[in-house]
Amino acid sequence: MFSWKNYFVIQADYQHWANEVLFASLEHLTPDALASDQGLYFRSIHHTVDHMLAVSELWLARLKGETHAVNFREIQHPDWRELQNALRRETRRLQAWLQDQDDAWFEREIEFAGSDGRARRMWVRDMLTHLFTHYAHHRGQVSAVATRLGAPCPEMDYVYYRREMERLLNEVRNGGSNPPTGG
Repeated sequence: MFSWKNYFVIQADYQHWANEVLFASLEHLTPDALASDQGLYFRSIHHTVDHMLAVSELWLARLKGETHAVNFREIQHPDWRELQNALRRETRRLQAWLQDQDDAWFEREIEFAGSDGRARRMWVRDMLTHLFTHYAHHRGQVSAVATRLGAPCPEMDYVYYRREMERLLNEVRNGGSNPPTGG
């Protein structure tokens, strides 16, 4: 049976997985390439990933009914490794928090202050959809730039996530080994 809760918990897991695929691709780039102006809205790969983290923190605070000040113009995590780890922690924190909500919470509207200070209202499912498509939007931009700079093209599509999850489940079911293929 479909539930918004299960859907968004899985989507949060996918976000973590897709970020890991992107990070593996970005390992092929130098720190200078990560920090250089590549014509992105936030100029560099580093600043764009930092923005992804800042937006995730902002929307989770809104979902919780909290306020969170953010400055998108400045990089909050100048150390690349720390930024990666902070984004990893944030996506897992979001996933765990969503898991702790009851099903009815996903059917709510939430009031929050927008970036312009005005009061806004959104359905939880629209807020989460925005957050997760925001991740995908910026991962796509970073992926295109990274590929242009010589990094391997990361395969971050949701279908690849589902295939990886199925493979891992099959390994667990088969005691950690893949079944032999016959000839």
